[in-house]
Amino acid sequence: MIEGEVTLRQAQEIVDQWIKTIGVRYFSPLTNMAVLTEEVGEVARIMARRYGDQSFKEGEKDTLGDELADVLWVLMAIANQTGVNLTEALARNIEKKTKRDKERHQNNDKLK
Repeated sequence: MIEGEVTLRQAQEIVDQWIKTIGVRYFSPLTNMAVLTEEVGEVARIMARRYGDQSFKEGEKDTLGDELADVLWVLMAIANQTGVNLTEALARNIEKKTKRDKERHQNNDKLK
């Protein structure tokens, strides 16, 4: 379905079309928030096993990329149903962080 690179806007449109055709309709925003939390938990489980002190259980697979894609999918669904353009929101967020943290991280001895 996706060939090559896509912009955030294009990805939001792909998710929207999939939901409206194959998925029938959007889940409620509250349901999608719960699903997002569930997916983030699955990322946390893999991170704890891959980088933390836990080990994978027998038969458990390291599917970090797939789980991160699940998080991204639900995040885009929430953005779509709440009218958020993630491209614009990300641009504003980077600008905010750049202004706010311009010298903060450079002066943080913990990061040196």
